[in-house]
Amino acid sequence: MAHATRVTRPRLTAVTPVADFCISVRFADGSGGTVNLKDSIFTAPGLAPLRDPAAFSGAVLGEYGWEAEWPQFDIQIGADTLLADLLEQTSETPADRFTVWRIRNGLSLAAASRELGVTIRTVSAYGSGARPIPRTVELACIGWEEEQRRKSG
Repeated sequence: MAHATRVTRPRLTAVTPVADFCISVRFADGSGGTVNLKDSIFTAPGLAPLRDPAAFSGAVLGEYGWEAEWPQFDIQIGADTLLADLLEQTSETPADRFTVWRIRNGLSLAAASRELGVTIRTVSAYGSGARPIPRTVELACIGWEEEQRRKSG
């Protein structure tokens, strides 16, 4: 399983398609797991070509490890997206869920600290599990995301 303490951009070292629209991934830091992409593939129009199991099985590691790709369809899924999906699907701790929130929203430690009104050190401690995440911060993350959704909608 991936670890919530990651602060650098994730890079893949291995990508292997497995059954039922899942992909096994390994990251440069040695973490990894199996990511279920079925919901994304069957809801995102841009991923429609991958709905065929034979097409999905054509996944390969991108040239520099920044993505899994299906060259025959010019489709890529970034390592950061795969990490966020993996964490979301396997998160068991508030620290993991907090890290998923940061990754999903493209927030660095500094950006998350600005948005939440806490120090960078506090954001880092939340993500590593060194400090418990107060319920008010969990709710602030949900509210922040909703506010962003409304702004873009």
